[in-house]
Amino acid sequence: MRNYTEHELLRLAKCFHDTEKTYLLVDPLQGKHLPVKPSDAMDMLHSLGQLVSEKYPETKLVIGFAETATAVGMAVAEEMPDDCIYIHTTRDNILQESEWIEFQEEKSHVTDQRLLASHLDKWFANTETIVFVDDELSTDETIINFIEQLKKKYPEIGKKKLVVASIIDRATKEENEKMKADGIESISLIRPHETDFSKDVEKYDICEADEINEKIGVGRYESLSSRVNLMNPRLGVNTREYVENCKMFAYDYVIQEKLAEECDCSSILILGTEECMYPAIVLGEIIEKNTKANVYTYSTTRSPIGICRADGYPIKSGYRIKSFYANDRKSYIYNLKKYDMVIVVTDSERDSFCERHSLIEALFKERNEKVVLYRG
Repeated sequence: MRNYTEHELLRLAKCFHDTEKTYLLVDPLQGKHLPVKPSDAMDMLHSLGQLVSEKYPETKLVIGFAETATAVGMAVAEEMPDDCIYIHTTRDNILQESEWIEFQEEKSHVTDQRLLASHLDKWFANTETIVFVDDELSTDETIINFIEQLKKKYPEIGKKKLVVASIIDRATKEENEKMKADGIESISLIRPHETDFSKDVEKYDICEADEINEKIGVGRYESLSSRVNLMNPRLGVNTREYVENCKMFAYDYVIQEKLAEECDCSSILILGTEECMYPAIVLGEIIEKNTKANVYTYSTTRSPIGICRADGYPIKSGYRIKSFYANDRKSYIYNLKKYDMVIVVTDSERDSFCERHSLIEALFKERNEKVVLYRG
């Protein structure tokens, strides 16, 4: 486990037309908004997991928050006992499931969150500690709202040890004290000296990401289905089984494409889709280890971030695309550039022309001509 600094983990961006907040903290090592070497992302994510496991080694249930913390939560769960369960909240509709805990995420561009409740009673009974994981703890409101919703249906969790783990904790001293009073402990990799960056982003003159016309259909790609079905952490997974599942998913790609023997690419991007971040990072790390290519990973996102070319500003370019998961919502991809190969990793069960070609056209605009859509 290594220590990290604000300079390594914190970049400041301005939100685009967001009435709830003016800025967004962008983590260059998280593998979400900015491309990063997969091994660097995993090292940072596992550092948080190791920090949490040292203090709470008995944890057998980890709950991650969508969308940006799905991989963070899984990396924390990896450091827990073999029988630890990992589940993350979702903003997607899962039609075959009907039992949900719903809550509001404060000061977010998308406020509605839900957690599948089908097996929570069993999982709560099997652990004395519940760890909730987010990439950034900005206020105490979201986590307190969520736990209050849980307590209404499962009052027994009031007797459990409740822990909030985050990469960055910028809750105020008063907010942290309020959480302690509610029986909630917190742990993080860094705590910035400043907790409100609103004035810092006023100087940036931003514009919206470019919209893609997916009907043009110029870009080309290869479609590849994995012979390994990805497990769904929205439904809850055994941590060890999910780790192996994602590794098998990754090695199946390497085998099908004969990547270790025939790869002549000098640069490869592994691009996840929205909540599907962790499998992309795992695939990226395995390709990084088995080829000589410079490998990078990050994911599409629902976060509307302003574009600005000013020195020091993290988001220089972006595209608005159709989501792989719903035809009525937008997704974004930032700081896209040309790579010798792009591998898009998705667990979406939808197979819509418009959604596929929206992202493919964004990639094609940056002269990415070798694109593989890899489904789990």
